[in-house]
Amino acid sequence: MDGRVREWRPDWPCSVSGALRAHRRGAGDPTYRTVGDQHWRGIRTPTGPATLVLEPRSGEGVVRAQAWGPGGDWVLDAVPALLGAADDLTGFEPRIHSVEDVWRRHGQWRFGRSGLVMEALTPAIIEQKVTGQEAFAGFRMLVHRYGERAPGPGAEHQLWVQPSADTIRQVPSWEWLRMHIDPARSRALVTAARVADALERTVGLPGDEVERRLTSLPGIGVWTAAEVRQRAHGDADAVSFGDYHVAHQVGWAVEGRDFDDAEMAEFLEPWRPHRNRVVTLLLMGGRRRPRHGARMAPRTHLPATVTRR
Repeated sequence: MDGRVREWRPDWPCSVSGALRAHRRGAGDPTYRTVGDQHWRGIRTPTGPATLVLEPRSGEGVVRAQAWGPGGDWVLDAVPALLGAADDLTGFEPRIHSVEDVWRRHGQWRFGRSGLVMEALTPAIIEQKVTGQEAFAGFRMLVHRYGERAPGPGAEHQLWVQPSADTIRQVPSWEWLRMHIDPARSRALVTAARVADALERTVGLPGDEVERRLTSLPGIGVWTAAEVRQRAHGDADAVSFGDYHVAHQVGWAVEGRDFDDAEMAEFLEPWRPHRNRVVTLLLMGGRRRPRHGARMAPRTHLPATVTRR
């Protein structure tokens, strides 16, 4: 199995699965596969599609990366940042017992940065105000209908690459409905795809500026911007305000009760610029809000098929 190879030695106990978890959109994500200890990803880079496989070799203290396709060199160069090497812990202090306890157990965790804005933005928009089940299904349909097979052996693992911005711009309105993606979300996707090059240039800018540029687009609010900042920019301060679950879970982890967004914002303020690091650690800590009451139900008003007119 030929392909370009890189072995990278992190200077901390790097968890490959932990770093990549945020980039997986449900168990059936067609752009992500696990085979034993290997993590396979289909990635659209600025230089073209690529297949990347990452394999931790704990006994040797290295991560072995192998890549195929026109974007192979790009993804190999991006491996350290993807796994968290660019995450800056300067100034972070646990401060309180509930955070300190999790930090003691998970302090090796780092925010990874993909450096790919549309890769993060496309599924984030699809996930707006719908159940995870509906969002993941819509993303799968988009990738299978308009993406492409990942290069090299990625195809053998049924690995796909997301559609390009050019392709997203050309998807007809009725096809979005067939994928159960309503007009509000499809318009936001198409609008973002029209300025994709400018959005990709936000990587490396301060978080506030990234949020300003993203939220200047119709259909993109602070939640969507935060989801992109977390994944594409590795922003440890980008909190997903407006999420259906996050404030509640943070409140239960800290005080054993629901928080709303305002209470969560007040609680997190002392940790700037590490607010989402605290959120992530608390969610990793294991203390969860008890499940009770009805879950958010999938919508049924979108047609399964739409007649072309």
